[in-house]
Amino acid sequence: MTNHKQAWLEREKTFAAFVTGQLLDFWQRREEKCFSGVGGVPIHYVHFISAEHQRVILLCPGRNETYVKYPELAYDLFHCGYDVIIIDHRGQGRSGRMLDDKQRGHVDSFSDYVDDLEALWQLEMTSLRYRRRFMLAHSMGGAIATLLMIRHPFAFDAAALSAPMFGIFLPLPRWLAIPILTWAEKHPLLSQTYALGTGRWRPRPFRFNDLTHSRERYRRSLRFYCDDPALRIGGPTHHWVREGIRAGEEVLGNVSAIKTPLLLLQAEGDKVVDNKAQDRFCQLLDETGNPCLGGVPRVIYGARHEILFESDVMRTEALNTVITFFDQFD
Repeated sequence: MTNHKQAWLEREKTFAAFVTGQLLDFWQRREEKCFSGVGGVPIHYVHFISAEHQRVILLCPGRNETYVKYPELAYDLFHCGYDVIIIDHRGQGRSGRMLDDKQRGHVDSFSDYVDDLEALWQLEMTSLRYRRRFMLAHSMGGAIATLLMIRHPFAFDAAALSAPMFGIFLPLPRWLAIPILTWAEKHPLLSQTYALGTGRWRPRPFRFNDLTHSRERYRRSLRFYCDDPALRIGGPTHHWVREGIRAGEEVLGNVSAIKTPLLLLQAEGDKVVDNKAQDRFCQLLDETGNPCLGGVPRVIYGARHEILFESDVMRTEALNTVITFFDQFD
């Protein structure tokens, strides 16, 4: 395991060889599965299993993500001694869509995400084969996972949240954006259109991206969507934005129900979610007597939003922090 961790710091130097060799071999051992989510929407997920593992991590991705993007992280977690499960949320990845325009990022109710995740947890993680159960969630997935932990405070032995979406960066001042979203909600056709300033998926050059400093990881992720149009998701709908804002408010309003030991990773240079909401979340946790690790977010200095897809040094710092945190519960 130590040698594997040491390789994290130099992976980008030989990234092409890694992804076409070791990572491809690992990806081919996956088990792809599906179940019926809320409203009969098919929810796809992938599972990496070893008979030697007694610990499992449920990986909950962010908006516009798919498990097809996550094999590198799954590989690293697996080689640290964990089975790995990754969900494709409704409306994205290989899971079912709710609108005719399959590129619109949409959900009828944010609680549908939580219901789907709860169903997967019951399906795969309540088995007695696992001695320890963990959650690793990113961005939108962080809000979904936290709402599940509010419902089921002892579902996981511990959880790590990477840049969780407890607040969203809006293109307009909040005092203007909220009335627009409220007005759009009264017009069903408008509420399901792309939110202001967004539209259908299009490839964005690396130099203009706000997600990562890693050219290799960014290009690999982009290639998945270029090669498979079915994976593409454009901007969110007005309704999704409204639901996302409400989800963050629900999280902050129910912090006292959280009992799961938590680690919160914060990207210093985040331009997707609101770091102030993460600060507030940790402050509220501290006031309940169940502080997150360190009492405040663990800031990954210099990192952009996709911390676990960042350049080697920042990614290694984050991943080592997560593994060290989980390992203490053995």
